[in-house]
Amino acid sequence: MDAYLSRPLTRLSGIGEKRAAQYAKLGVTCVRDLLYHFPRAYEDRGDIVLLSDTQTPERQGMRQSLILTVSTEPKRSRLKNRMTLLKFRAFDDSGTCEIAFFNQDYLADTFPIGAVFRFYGRVERSGKSYTMTGPAYEPYAEGASLPDLYPVYPLTEGISNKMMTAVIDQVLDTGASRIEDPLPDDVRTRHGLCTLAYALRTIHRPPDFASLHTAKCRLAFDEFFRFALGLGTVGHEARETGAPVCRVSEAVMKEFLSILPYELTGAQTRAITEIRHDMASPTAMNRMLVGDVGCGKTICAAAAMFVAIRSGRQAAIMAPTGILASQHAQDLIPLFERLGIRGALLTGSTTAAQKKKIYAALSSDDPAERLDFVVGTQALLSGGVRFAAPGLVISDEQHRFGVHQRATLSEKNAHAHLLNMSATPIPRSLALVLYGDLDISRIDEMPPGRQRVDTFVVDESYRARLDAFIRKNVAAGGQVYVVCPAVEQTADDDADAGLIPLDADFGTYDRAGLRAADTPPMKAAVQYADELKARLPELSVAFVHGKMKPAEKDAVMQAFAAGEIQVLVSTTVIEVGVNVPNACLMLVENAERFGLSQLHQLRGRVGRGTRKSYCILIRQGGGETAKARLEVMRTTYDGFRIAEQDLAQRGPGDFLSSGPAGDIRQSGGFRLRLAEGWPDGALMDRAFEEARALLEVDPDLSGHPLLLEIVKESYPDAGDILN
Repeated sequence: MDAYLSRPLTRLSGIGEKRAAQYAKLGVTCVRDLLYHFPRAYEDRGDIVLLSDTQTPERQGMRQSLILTVSTEPKRSRLKNRMTLLKFRAFDDSGTCEIAFFNQDYLADTFPIGAVFRFYGRVERSGKSYTMTGPAYEPYAEGASLPDLYPVYPLTEGISNKMMTAVIDQVLDTGASRIEDPLPDDVRTRHGLCTLAYALRTIHRPPDFASLHTAKCRLAFDEFFRFALGLGTVGHEARETGAPVCRVSEAVMKEFLSILPYELTGAQTRAITEIRHDMASPTAMNRMLVGDVGCGKTICAAAAMFVAIRSGRQAAIMAPTGILASQHAQDLIPLFERLGIRGALLTGSTTAAQKKKIYAALSSDDPAERLDFVVGTQALLSGGVRFAAPGLVISDEQHRFGVHQRATLSEKNAHAHLLNMSATPIPRSLALVLYGDLDISRIDEMPPGRQRVDTFVVDESYRARLDAFIRKNVAAGGQVYVVCPAVEQTADDDADAGLIPLDADFGTYDRAGLRAADTPPMKAAVQYADELKARLPELSVAFVHGKMKPAEKDAVMQAFAAGEIQVLVSTTVIEVGVNVPNACLMLVENAERFGLSQLHQLRGRVGRGTRKSYCILIRQGGGETAKARLEVMRTTYDGFRIAEQDLAQRGPGDFLSSGPAGDIRQSGGFRLRLAEGWPDGALMDRAFEEARALLEVDPDLSGHPLLLEIVKESYPDAGDILN
């Protein structure tokens, strides 16, 4: 790395050891880190309004820009709490505003009568009076060229936005010009991308929306490109040979099919055939089984377990939660007992005595005493677990486990066949990169009799009717999920009102649309549960979220499954959850904030029993774009079609935030800052295609030393492969 770019922050003006330690909490330790410490949002100070327009419904409570002329001399006063107050009046053609600053007496000479300023802040109105407290301000002259967009950075205690802006200003021009561009020139030219230096300068100091979009496009392309290179070198290694050949005749397979209480769908039969073909080879199977919630993936996994066990081997299935593992055990252990096949459940709550028996039965060399399969959680990774005859490893909702957890389970089952299951349909174009080393079986057909969940999109005006509908469904014996996008309300929700987030689609250049994308406050599970208890005191209401301890979450979910809780308020932690046939109503608050695939998975949590079921998407904002997206959910029920629409409309964020992308982050330091929120799947496709083409001609990146260095830095596991 260039010496200037690697220069520690203590070499910069105004930063000592203590201040450098504060920046380090943000992952910023050198000049290069500053260049890549992107803003999280922007203040749009170029959107000038009149005082009379500041209180319209879409603007009230948001930060706004006004051009005001100072009309009175600033007056200073001392308050009882030893604070000082400086205030004066300023006006435009529509009214007069009182402007106040606390503990900033030094500004007294800054605002002479007749001076014109651009003020930016919240405007409040009481009667006919307007007030602004502590606004940002800049001298303004007719025809003056002031920037429209001001960056708002991720911060930590002790670092203000003003400080971060100043330190980045110190290094931006020199640093951006010194950084070497790793993207091949022909690739950059072919896709009309700007230079890296321009992109870095502009992401921090954008002169306008169009320039910011150009910069984001280049930086997002870089992230997609590096991500694909990383997966291409780390994730797609040669498969192991020496796996046990697991093969059974059709007559033996009928033994398994005969105990099923229903006929398999064509999609299930096809998936089982593909799995059996893989397991009959000494090359280890590495297959992904993908399908909607309720499509019948588990029975396909059971068929694979049967093939392994009847071939003299053992099987293990790992689930992300104790309650999901217990559900699998309740389904599979009695099923296989009918065939004389023995299984056990191993979770963190299994007693020490039971664990000891399970460990001994799994490792027994005597087939008569040996356990044929085990269902468990991360408890399967404990040191006492050893398989005498490993044959098949099944990972349910595999993206919920870290790469190292799955690797540990695989090591305990050396050369075993691997089957991953996921209820997240992946678009084909994305699956090619994310799962290039996996064969994929898609279950795109639902079992007969599975009823459709009627879906509706409503707004806040339906609140009273929604409460009545909750009462009606509970009175009829059903249960209700309410999903919120946040765990708890924070001060940041209010502080961000009116800011344009970094992941907004700046390609639209529509100020009103950009603001609308982040205007509505997020409903939070904890507070919402309290509100619901107050509104519906006769109902049993509880909440669950990802920040709770696993045992606490499991206890709540078990109580819900047992019918002890009538209304469960939750975050998306229930995407992967227990099967509750009695749940018949799903309400999703702030539905515009979720990806379509996420909403589809949530919808799959209801309609699993005999009750007529409903999914109601409650939209608090998001404009026409969000309205059109949610219309897809209302009219489409095929998970794979929804996934394609999600990728086209919203970008790859929901797909990259889990699965192999999550693994890459756990095993390396790579961050997908702009790529996750990119709204155009075409940019991702182009970056992936370029990465594949490059790896075909230069698989070890020896001809591209800068890219090689970046891949090794971002993906440490690539070191052995690329050296």
